[in-house]
Amino acid sequence: MPQPIIEVRDISKKYQLGKIGMTSFRDEIGRFTDRLRGRQASTKPDETEFWALRDISFDVQPGEVVGIIGRNGAGKSTLLKILSRITEPTSGEICMRGRLASLLEVGTGFHPELSGRENIFLNGAILGMRKQEIARKFDEIVAFSEIGGFIDTPVKRYSSGMYVRLAFAVAAHLEPEILLVDEVLAVGDMDFQNKCLGKMENISHGQHRTVLFVSHNMTAIRRLCSRCVLLERGSPSRVMSVNDAVEYYSTRHAASASTVSLEDRERYSKQGRTARLLSIGIENSQLAYGRPAFITVTFDLKESTKGVMIGMGFDTLEGQRILTLDSDTNSQAWDLAPGRHTVRVGLDYWPLHPGSYKVSTAVISGHNCLDSVAGAAIWEVQTSEADNVSDRGFGAVRPKPLASLVS
Repeated sequence: MPQPIIEVRDISKKYQLGKIGMTSFRDEIGRFTDRLRGRQASTKPDETEFWALRDISFDVQPGEVVGIIGRNGAGKSTLLKILSRITEPTSGEICMRGRLASLLEVGTGFHPELSGRENIFLNGAILGMRKQEIARKFDEIVAFSEIGGFIDTPVKRYSSGMYVRLAFAVAAHLEPEILLVDEVLAVGDMDFQNKCLGKMENISHGQHRTVLFVSHNMTAIRRLCSRCVLLERGSPSRVMSVNDAVEYYSTRHAASASTVSLEDRERYSKQGRTARLLSIGIENSQLAYGRPAFITVTFDLKESTKGVMIGMGFDTLEGQRILTLDSDTNSQAWDLAPGRHTVRVGLDYWPLHPGSYKVSTAVISGHNCLDSVAGAAIWEVQTSEADNVSDRGFGAVRPKPLASLVS
């Protein structure tokens, strides 16, 4: 096996909350003198230790794309800043074998008073490239960034979208062996994000360069990466296959729990008297595009009722109805006795594009709505290995069509 291009060993980063930028020059001199004399610095009651990272270890092979995932505050950006040598770790060591370019924040490394043209040459020089090398790539960078008409304008007048277009174009085209990319791409529009993802695929697979990619977009992580470093605040990192990491992250951090109690939710008018919804839940705790998915609804009936069915609606967070599931579409409605009942409704191929959806449910008898809960849960539809065309970005519902070549 080749020598790793990145070796991270037991990296930890500690901050003193309430101390950064809050001490006088005299205080700093005193603390520095104490350290030289081997004394422990005094701790005031308002000082609090905060470990942004603790015992992070992993290797990255040349040409590999590794995703770094975790909730907000897990330490992803801190790790990239340490790898970029913007900040120093409290403990641990890093060995990097290659020229590094990083895209951590909009405009990182740009001088606001310089034009886009001048910043391209400045960034190339920082990466250790010769002027002739930068000039050879210049037209390609400008074309990719799509800001040709503004290339001689000072970047302080750029919008955030223009900043990120040029910043990514520079970082991707100036031939670093290692490229670090934070969630900054979320600033760009959808077409440009897809363009950047395609470029990163080409960088890693076509040019055999190494990419570390931080994102909350699990579709992009699954598309680009072969492994993931999973960060959780205050815990050692875990290196997992991309499928295992995405499923673990998605299952633990969905917007609502996979099973939601409905007993105490607000009802409309007289609903909830004859029938009362008790809970709604996802079998196997996850909805994933292209996989079988089933949802169970539990309710109580106060009296014998004919023609009972369960309805469910999936809306965007803006309130647009995307998908409706009715239990009597493919089977008969039920005549049910008083008591507790559970209905299972689902699909063999879940068609919703990955994203967040608001779920509503109802118990219906004929034309009468016996009970309903709007916005019962907000559930995340995850990506899966079946999700191999989502980067085309067309539509919220993508069923599995029947297709054949007829001529």
